[in-house]
Amino acid sequence: MATILSAQSTDVGVNQITPTLFEWYPDPSALAAAPTEQLERLILSTGFYRRKAKALTKMAQALVTRHAGQVPADMNALTALPGVGRKTANVVLGHALGIPGLPVDRHVLRVSNRIGLAMGDDPVEVEAQLCAALPKSTWTLASDVLILHGRRVCRPNPACNECSVRTSCNHYGRIITTGSMKPKQRDAPRIRTPRH
Repeated sequence: MATILSAQSTDVGVNQITPTLFEWYPDPSALAAAPTEQLERLILSTGFYRRKAKALTKMAQALVTRHAGQVPADMNALTALPGVGRKTANVVLGHALGIPGLPVDRHVLRVSNRIGLAMGDDPVEVEAQLCAALPKSTWTLASDVLILHGRRVCRPNPACNECSVRTSCNHYGRIITTGSMKPKQRDAPRIRTPRH
């Protein structure tokens, strides 16, 4: 439930409502039967509340009908649930079920590309590259570390001078080579000349 709610929302915002949500709907059966308006009111602050309420209800109904109310410990079964993609499934596997999973979000994409662990902008491809490069036992922790590094240091406009891996970073190497500590300047849009 919390991972579905986290789309386009902050962890802080989700964490504020989940205790009440879990109290009202303590298991998939209760959530599957939740009145739509009531559920929408409870999750309103997370944004996209109508879409999320629908996804939560359908996911819970699928858990009840297909899995006897139990969260399956399998990527294919998880991603077959309404509202559950690979990122959500990996979070559930790694953090809730103790099965190695490597969620790839925008931070993981950005950091892994910059430091040269993976190449590409497709989350599934980057996940495959990272899983091939790292021991399975480290997948969940690796994702968490990349996410935190992306939030705190390797932001879209990175704080390279604060980075502990900058000497091994492809992105930082390009900045040094070009002589600019402001990487965004290199990516400035082209100026169009006006038509007469």
